Amino acid sequence: MSFSFLKEADSELYNILMREVSREHDTLELIASENFVSYPVLEMAGGVMTNKYAEGYPGKRYYGGCEFVDEAENLARDRAKKLFGADYANVQPHSGSQANMAALMTFANVGDTVMGLDLAHGGHLTHGSPVNFSGQLYNIVSYQVLKETGRVDLDAVRDLAKKNNPKVIICGGSAYPRHIEFEAFRSIADEVGAFLMADIAHPSGLVATGLHPSPMPYCDVVTTTTHKTLRGPRGGMIMMGNDKDNPWGKVAPKSGRVKQLSELIDSMVMPGIQGGPLMHIIAAKAVAFGEALKPDFKVYTQQIIDNAQTLAQELLAKEYNLVSGGTDTHLVLIDLSNKDITGKAAEKALEKAGITVNKNMVPFDNRSPFITSGIRVGTPAITTRGMGIDQMKIIVQLIDDVINDAENEDVLNRVKGDVLELCKMFPLYDRFQS
Repeated sequence: MSFSFLKEADSELYNILMREVSREHDTLELIASENFVSYPVLEMAGGVMTNKYAEGYPGKRYYGGCEFVDEAENLARDRAKKLFGADYANVQPHSGSQANMAALMTFANVGDTVMGLDLAHGGHLTHGSPVNFSGQLYNIVSYQVLKETGRVDLDAVRDLAKKNNPKVIICGGSAYPRHIEFEAFRSIADEVGAFLMADIAHPSGLVATGLHPSPMPYCDVVTTTTHKTLRGPRGGMIMMGNDKDNPWGKVAPKSGRVKQLSELIDSMVMPGIQGGPLMHIIAAKAVAFGEALKPDFKVYTQQIIDNAQTLAQELLAKEYNLVSGGTDTHLVLIDLSNKDITGKAAEKALEKAGITVNKNMVPFDNRSPFITSGIRVGTPAITTRGMGIDQMKIIVQLIDDVINDAENEDVLNRVKGDVLELCKMFPLYDRFQS
């Protein structure tokens, strides 16, 4: 796999691509929302299905010639349902944000009240940020975490729900290191007659392997990305479960209601918010779902968690403040307030040293989202490379060296050299190097 066609046709872009290949190989990728897909996923994502327009759904397309892309999409849907124990899956959303948009527009009308986790407390833009469609289309009531524990304040969620009578409650987030308490949220939603939407974009790979609680028995609709811990191509997905206690069963027969809801969601995705699906990406999703159904994927996701918890323990030993005191999942949120450095400065210094993280607000942050008091780190990508507990200890030491002397170029260069040597021990996409 040498990209010989691209090299011959467009050397400028070939050189850019190869610089990115080198960057990924030679740096420690600790951004919690990133991962490295397999060669089969890359092949399918770059395959000929990118040529096919397929507006509509399998068997109901607006274009001819869809026989084989229908097979690929059906395979993706079937594998997703098996993987998550779902009754329904829509694999067409181009992103997690579009999956969230379609779900919200199915269950709520413009102007309805929606509750979601505050962005500054670990939520996501699409859970109600005023700069996002969610904050612009809906009356948003944000809930927060407890300052003492860093965990969602469920009592406060219940009080807010009773006071504001939301149409939809969203549980899940993008910088929340603990398990999402779906059953508790279901109880609150039932008390106020709200729909419950789970966004499992971050822990979806852990959910798929049973290492994180499943939302399927408790939530009316579930959204996710297909990258991150699921280790597939960049994209989104919407699912629904099948449980006898699902509140839809109180309204109409389960089978009929699920069919009706599936049609509503399908139509909201297309033609509601997007047109032609990305068939090469949908097919690549099917490849990734097939990989996740294999036994070794659970071994991988367990290692993700073990690595994250080792990172957390090592950071705590070096007197770093961790939001919630640790992690149950793949990510660690570090409050740098006691380290005399901002999240932005830490991100830039670490990047110079070959370690990629992202600045991130922490709960009750006094700094702006452009500066922040914290950084978010995650283990999916470095676990994909084969790194384990021993490497996590080395990585924490390297991070600590940079944080404690972020403006010392000698330190940054020395750490960058150590990072490169570590990366060489765990090669990535070595077939692209030849």
